Amino acid sequence: YMNSLLCRGDIHCIDQIRMRPVAFYELCNILTRYNLVRQSRNMSIKEQVLLFVQCLGHNVRFRVLAGSFHRSSETCHRYFRIVLKAVLKQIVVRSPDDSTPPEIMNSRRFYPYFKDCVGAIDGTHVRASIPLEIQGRFHGRKGGTTQNVLAAITFDLKFTYVLAGWEGSAHDSRILNSPLSRSGGFKIPEGKIYLGDAGCGVQPGIISPYRGVRYHLNEFSKERPPENEKELFNLRHSSLQTTIERGFGILKKRFCVLDAEPFWSFATQVDVVLACCVIHNHIMGVDPNDPVVQ
Repeated sequence: YMNSLLCRGDIHCIDQIRMRPVAFYELCNILTRYNLVRQSRNMSIKEQVLLFVQCLGHNVRFRVLAGSFHRSSETCHRYFRIVLKAVLKQIVVRSPDDSTPPEIMNSRRFYPYFKDCVGAIDGTHVRASIPLEIQGRFHGRKGGTTQNVLAAITFDLKFTYVLAGWEGSAHDSRILNSPLSRSGGFKIPEGKIYLGDAGCGVQPGIISPYRGVRYHLNEFSKERPPENEKELFNLRHSSLQTTIERGFGILKKRFCVLDAEPFWSFATQVDVVLACCVIHNHIMGVDPNDPVVQ
């Protein structure tokens, strides 16, 4: 079964495990090199990782994986947990460096005006399965129960910070102002900034667009160009800020588990979001021309 997925070309491999073989084999190598996953009598390392990424990529239930891998559902669940724990030990979600990103340096639209900007920050909603008695706090603005995920991303589409698990009703500015966010790892390099939308409010190190004038890209056109300095700033700000929206879009396109009804405990749902971001970063580092990104 494993060979049928990995040895039939890049397109088939992406369809099945959401990455090309080069990224899959390197992921296995990393987990092996750091002794994070071990071969057992029941399953090789490659099989364990394959099972894991198939589950994330297609929201496959363990009883279905059991039939594909000829193992019991309990065995598939156990190895899913092993690889999930291993992936979260990888230090892949790193802070950006201090240099000006080439996406800004090489653009007359953005340089030198955004030369100190290292990325964009925003929140997204991921479906959540929540006990009935606390579902009210998790109702997202578009309906249904969700967890709010706050994330920062660089302009080459790598996540530098991810905070998952907030109630769907929580506002982005509330999450940013929380002690967990500020003391739990979201560090902005000295002298650098992130771009945030209006929902971020006024935050140290985060630049939001001007209020009261046009901001969103669809509000501008050749027939309706910026009319003043604030609108020009907002247009360029929005052009860069959409990087985080694109990153979320790629993440959910690659990992269908993020748009499906979860079947784990909430703690595992949070870990799954983090693991998807870690694997996304891994793929972007190993295979930046991955077709899912294009």
